[in-house]
Amino acid sequence: MYLEKRKSKEGIKYFLAHSFREGGKIHKIRKLLGRDLDKKTLDERIKKAEILILDEINKYRIIKNPLDRELSSEEIDFIKKLEIEAELKVIHLSEHQWELFSRSFVYSTNAIEGSRLTSKDVNEILVENKWPDKSKQDIAEAYGVNEAIKYIRKTSVHLSLDLIKEIHKIVFNNSKGFAGELRKKGQEVAVVTSSGEIVHEGAPQNRVISLLKELVEWYYNYKDKYPPLLLAAVVHNQFEIIHPFADGNGRVGRILLNNILIKHKLPPVNIDIKNQAEYYSVLNNYQKTQNIRPTVEFLLKEYKNLKKIINE
Repeated sequence: MYLEKRKSKEGIKYFLAHSFREGGKIHKIRKLLGRDLDKKTLDERIKKAEILILDEINKYRIIKNPLDRELSSEEIDFIKKLEIEAELKVIHLSEHQWELFSRSFVYSTNAIEGSRLTSKDVNEILVENKWPDKSKQDIAEAYGVNEAIKYIRKTSVHLSLDLIKEIHKIVFNNSKGFAGELRKKGQEVAVVTSSGEIVHEGAPQNRVISLLKELVEWYYNYKDKYPPLLLAAVVHNQFEIIHPFADGNGRVGRILLNNILIKHKLPPVNIDIKNQAEYYSVLNNYQKTQNIRPTVEFLLKEYKNLKKIINE
């Protein structure tokens, strides 16, 4: 790490900078320390900036390496066995079954993000085209998620940067001014609890596009090698860690999860609002340890509710 000085009309600005090689490319991190600093203050801020830079480098490496290594044949066979035991058969839902699934998915995936619409409200909106006396934004996003499900059923694309942006655009076209747009320069995001605790920080904005491209490349490298449920779980979790949009990442991630499942001829899955706490727990577990098994096992449990949903 090294100190940079820049003269300006306001005085001398100090930065702590560090360059490092990753994947054949040179990346540079620079932290502003302040302007016209005395030696004591400068030394104190350098120490703090060093910690921040090292933490950021570690975060890059975690995000850019899904699973951190290739799975062994034994691990792959174990996950395939779990899929078989869960009776995840190749199914083709009828239009009526798709409608039942979509209503359930729209309700839960929006409720996880704070929507006040009830299951009854969602049914009225999607079936009867009636608007309850609720937030117009919630209503618009109910329509949006439903349209996104229709979209992934039609597209042949498994995963791409354009697909990710298009799903976001469809979901939030009538509720957010930045629908379909990735975070802009200076936009950093964090998931914060109601008590103010930061439980997750998204990838630095200047790395979002490169990280998404690396995730797409990873997927196609392993598309025909890893079990579909594993592929879908990894893409979903990595996408959530990157957090490429200013808002709406959870819903887009869960739609991407289903897109990959149905592209591999597996049924879609609904993450029930009742299981929100466990859902966040497995995501947090993966972010800290890169252990994908809890996510796979969680999704398998959610699959058990699919028959109830589509056979009403």
